[in-house]
Amino acid sequence: MQHAINRTCRIAFASMLLVGAWTSVSTAAYAQGAPQSITERHTEVTHTGSGFRASKLSGTTVYNRDKDKIGTIDDVIVSPSDQHAFAILSVGGFLGMGKHYVAVPLGDLQITAKAVTMPDATKSSLEALPEFKYAPD
Repeated sequence: MQHAINRTCRIAFASMLLVGAWTSVSTAAYAQGAPQSITERHTEVTHTGSGFRASKLSGTTVYNRDKDKIGTIDDVIVSPSDQHAFAILSVGGFLGMGKHYVAVPLGDLQITAKAVTMPDATKSSLEALPEFKYAPD
């Protein structure tokens, strides 16, 4: 009997998630005892579908205005506090030796179907940025 109730609850929860994805809902949720406001809204799929997947950007070479290779996208990170996105670029080094990572605002990159560019950047300007270190998992 308990198994049937659990299954029914899971189905009801999944249904609420589907309905919530298509409507705007504002509700209060409690995480660690503190109330939080959650707002869901309808997303226009055609606009979202025309963007670039972060997983496809990883490994992409970044060029400047002069078509010089200035780095490679290693990762894309979204800040949990302010929801800003950063591209983590691998810069410098030779054959994987001596490279380091730098974080640049994702908005500083110009991303098209053909290339990713930072028009005014150079290898040396990126190498001069403070090194980015991943937080331990």
